[in-house]
Amino acid sequence: MGSHHHHHSSKNIQAAFFLNLAFTIIEIIGGLYTNSISILSDALHDFGDSISLGMSWFLEKYSLKKRDQVYTYGYRRFSLLSAFINSMVLIIGSIIILYEAIPRLYDPPVPDAEGMFFLALLGIVFNGFAAYKLGSGHSMNEKVARLHLMEDILGWVGVLIISIVMQVRFLPILDPAFSILFTLFILFRVVKNLNKTVRIFLQAKPDEVDLKKLENDILHIKNLVSFHDLHLWTMDGQYFVITIHLVVPDDLNKIDLLQLKKDLRTLLDSCSIDHATLEIERESENCELVDC
Repeated sequence: MGSHHHHHSSKNIQAAFFLNLAFTIIEIIGGLYTNSISILSDALHDFGDSISLGMSWFLEKYSLKKRDQVYTYGYRRFSLLSAFINSMVLIIGSIIILYEAIPRLYDPPVPDAEGMFFLALLGIVFNGFAAYKLGSGHSMNEKVARLHLMEDILGWVGVLIISIVMQVRFLPILDPAFSILFTLFILFRVVKNLNKTVRIFLQAKPDEVDLKKLENDILHIKNLVSFHDLHLWTMDGQYFVITIHLVVPDDLNKIDLLQLKKDLRTLLDSCSIDHATLEIERESENCELVDC
């Protein structure tokens, strides 16, 4: 069942990738033809999304590789590379667009409003269909890719509105103004996502887990004296890992010890923690990692 889902996920991302890449080429040509900086800014954003979708398509399969002698936790973290590289592409691209668009506020060129209108319609159709292909997906790759495509649709709706307005009134400044606003919006979202990616790379605690509540719940487990050296992180934003030292009474029997471990794993499962490494210590033992 799992491999079937991943195959389906890969096919969805593959279809979205080719749709997005094909239209990116169309809109670069169209943006140059219509002399529209807002279309070119959308094109650059779509190009970044194409890179993201291409990497997601590849890493959807690659990250499923089993652990080996080199990557003992497996290849899950490779999926983060797509997010990181795509963020860098979009940040650099956004800076280029702002560099080109801001001077146009003072001397805006006249874009081809009718050409913008038809390109915007194509953009909504292409990106809408690609988003639809990913709509039933459950993997992180599919959800992130769909979010990018929804942003693209929003951008094209903006271009569509501007093209309609400019066919009624002569306001060429709307084109660079919208380009700047849309680019700043994308830049804000990219920096926000990049911050999350970097936090995962640096092994920060997952935001989804309330650490204080978890620690308090652990202390209430029967026959547990105390615990220490707790480390909690995530491999890729979905797969959570914890290591912890558990201190138990010296005279705790094997059956009660097994029950303690079972109760703890049940608690960790309820917090969506996938991988737990537990070290058991007797109360009289001296652990050098208490203050780690």
